[in-house]
Amino acid sequence: MLKTIKDLNIDGKRVFIRCDFNVPKDDEGNITDDRRIREALPTIRYCLDRDCKVILASHYERPEPNKYEDKYSLRPIKLRLRKLLKLDDEIMMANDVIGEDAKRKAKELQAGEILILENLRYEAGETTNDETLGKELASLADIYINDAFGACHRKHASIFAIAQQFSPENRGIGFLMNKEINFFHKVIENPTRPFVAVVGGSKVSGKLEALVNLVEKVDKIIIGGGMAFTFLKAQGHEIGKSLIEDDLIEDAKKIMQRASERGVKFYLPVDLVVADKFSGDAMIKYLPSQEIPREWMGLDIGPASSRLFREALNDAQTIMWNGPMGVYEIDKFSKGSTQMSHNIAQSHATTIVGGGDTADVTARAGDIEEMSFVSTGGGATLELIEGKELPGIAVLS
Repeated sequence: MLKTIKDLNIDGKRVFIRCDFNVPKDDEGNITDDRRIREALPTIRYCLDRDCKVILASHYERPEPNKYEDKYSLRPIKLRLRKLLKLDDEIMMANDVIGEDAKRKAKELQAGEILILENLRYEAGETTNDETLGKELASLADIYINDAFGACHRKHASIFAIAQQFSPENRGIGFLMNKEINFFHKVIENPTRPFVAVVGGSKVSGKLEALVNLVEKVDKIIIGGGMAFTFLKAQGHEIGKSLIEDDLIEDAKKIMQRASERGVKFYLPVDLVVADKFSGDAMIKYLPSQEIPREWMGLDIGPASSRLFREALNDAQTIMWNGPMGVYEIDKFSKGSTQMSHNIAQSHATTIVGGGDTADVTARAGDIEEMSFVSTGGGATLELIEGKELPGIAVLS
């Protein structure tokens, strides 16, 4: 049984909150989407209201261990967090993770104050789940709270090793983690039907287990993105130089066969935006899926596919979307993903967006406020769909 922060006696204590502040920034280091920071606010405010001494920790991208670089620092997070919390007092920032500065500032923390540790991945032991690092982090606090759903599928020191240092009555999950876990379990185990899964992204390999699991639970599956070409080739189509995973063609056939056996409607693109090269200045054509030239590649779904997919979504009561429909980062190949976002947002269904690139697409399309639920975790949502037990949840259970 998972304990939430409300189940713990935290009043006046030193609380370590593992957050997921791995937010997108522009070339100048400015935060372009602060949703993950905003989602952490309820847990932080709950602690401040109870006179806790709050220590926040997160990773940001993948810096080289033991090499401090400004571009990987959490200092921009500190500034945005102070603004969002509307605090008059300065939020303290440690210059390290478990060094003298972090330990001194954690020790001197007063009730209602916040300390942010530097990027956890500056420590080599973070990604290897180093027990010593877990003990050092745990020594900073009395209570451990994991509110980093986007990172809880990783067995890292700040997720796993640290939690093992706290007794069950002194560790639990925050409000964001609780919301994410409950929403996905409820939707996957007992969805309102028809239940439609929209799955995109570049590769089948990353989502194979999710598809195997979904085909047993949904009423319709819509496939887009680069992964569609493995299924199209499995049907015997010429796919040119499009992204392909030849070793997964048999798996693709099995998934389509299982869908047929269960009466699950299986939709693939009927037309595509094809290009002579992977570039923003490529020459493009709109062609049926059966007519991709051998030297060209498909980089987005076409307008007929968008219309077909919209029709397939019309009667949906639950829609789960994970993965863009094309190379949405390049404007020429973003229309399919944008249109899918609009179609899902305009539906009357409960709509769940599976984090990562998919959340980015909905934000760019201006639809994020129209979705029922936008997850903060891409990889974590996939593993929940696959039925796996996430390390960050398992260690707290």
